[in-house]
Amino acid sequence: MLHPIESSARSANVAVRRSTAGQAGTGTQQLDHLDDNPWHTGAACRRDEAGLFFAPSKEPTAARLAREEQAKQVCARCPVLLECREHALAQPEPYGVWGGLTAAERRVVLARRRRRESELREARRVGAGRLIAG
Repeated sequence: MLHPIESSARSANVAVRRSTAGQAGTGTQQLDHLDDNPWHTGAACRRDEAGLFFAPSKEPTAARLAREEQAKQVCARCPVLLECREHALAQPEPYGVWGGLTAAERRVVLARRRRRESELREARRVGAGRLIAG
């Protein structure tokens, strides 16, 4: 059985294969680059049990919190923590601890990003309107 990071990365590689297959001369280069050194090869969690990062069904709250804290400790020493986190936010990964964040914490980060992007768009719109009127 594949570790969740390996499984997710394979899915990403398949998506790249599909998206670049029709582009002459670029598909092979991008695919070779991904296969040579994907970010997840240096992940600290590859040496740990996947169960530490993903909840079993009907896990009691205290057990879940303890397990998530252990997973976050692994993430804290991981050299690819930021790449993992951005992967989980971009996918978005709905379960487990990725990049030191739980699924609920990732939802908060995504909501903040959406709100910040919306505020920036509004500020640009208002600023552009002032330039035109001034």
